[in-house]
Amino acid sequence: MKAIAITKRGGPEVLQLLDVPKPTPIGNQVLIKVHAAGVNRSDIHSRSSATYGAEIPNEIPGLEVAGVIEAVGPEAERWKVGDSVCALIAGGGYAEYKTVDERLCLPIPAGFSFEEAACLPETIFTVWYNVFKRSSFKAMEHFLIHGGTSGIGVTAIQMVTALGGKAYATAGSDEKCRFCEALGATKAVNYKTEDFVAELKPIGIDAILDMTGGDNTPKNLDVLNMDGRLAFIASMQGSKSEIDIRVMMSKRLQITASMLKPQNVNFKAELAEEIERIIWPLVADGKIKPILYKTFPLAEAAEAHRLMESSTHIGKIILTVS
Repeated sequence: MKAIAITKRGGPEVLQLLDVPKPTPIGNQVLIKVHAAGVNRSDIHSRSSATYGAEIPNEIPGLEVAGVIEAVGPEAERWKVGDSVCALIAGGGYAEYKTVDERLCLPIPAGFSFEEAACLPETIFTVWYNVFKRSSFKAMEHFLIHGGTSGIGVTAIQMVTALGGKAYATAGSDEKCRFCEALGATKAVNYKTEDFVAELKPIGIDAILDMTGGDNTPKNLDVLNMDGRLAFIASMQGSKSEIDIRVMMSKRLQITASMLKPQNVNFKAELAEEIERIIWPLVADGKIKPILYKTFPLAEAAEAHRLMESSTHIGKIILTVS
C-alpha cells in the first residue's frame, strides 16, 4: 500500500510517498480502508523535533482517519465489513489502510463526508478529556481557548457552547476573531493588537485550554477566577514559564497537562464510549460541526504541513487518501 513516511527529522520535504506492507487486523482490531486523514500539529512535531520522541525509521504520521472497514480481527464484535467509521489512532493515518482497536472507532454521522468525519476524532477527544474531564468544566462557566481558529479551537468553542458554557478565544487577526464569534464565542481577542488580560480579566475565566505556554502562563493565571483551572496541551511559545505560587494559592487554582497520543488503548476506549454517548448526538444534530479548511491528496502531505506551519488556516486540514 501507499503511505507517507517521515524519512528523517526535518522540514516538510522529508515526507515521502512510499510502498509499505498492508497491515492485517488481529484480536479485536479492524482494518480501515482510509479515505481521509486529519493533519494535526502533533504530526509537525513528530516530523521536525528531535526532542519529541525517538526517531522511528519511515514513521507514518497521522492521528485520525475516516474510511470503510475492509476486514475485522477474529475477536472484533461491534463492526462489520462495509461499515463507515472514523477513528482515533496513535500514528499511521497517512496511509491507504490502517488497523485500529475497534473500540476507538465511531460511526460517521449521517450526511457527513469522509473528509468531514476525519476532522473530528483528535480534536473532540482532546477537548473532552482536557476541558470536561480533567478541568471539570460545567454549564454557565466561562472558558478560554488560545488559538481559537485551530482545529482544537473551533471544536472547543462549539463543544463548550453546545454544553451550556460561554466560550472566549484569542486569535491572530480580526478576521479570525470574527470567525470565532460567528462560531459561538462570546468574545474573541486579537492577541497581536490587544491585551487579552485587559479584555478578559474583568469578565473572569473559569477554565483555560492552552497550547501556547511561555509568557502566556502568568497571564492565564491572572485572568482565572477563584478555583480556576488551566490545562496545557502544547507549548508553542515555550515549555518553560514562570509561575507565581502565591497567585495559585490565593485563588485555589489547578494546573493540569496531558498528551493524548501516548495514552494506552483502554484509556482512549473509555473516552470513546463517553464521547459517543454524550457528544456524538450533538454532532449528529449539527450543534458541533467539522470546520474543514482545505484538502490535499495524500501525495501532497508536505504542502499540507507547510500550510499548517503558516498558521493561516481556519479549522482542519485533511488528506484525501482513496
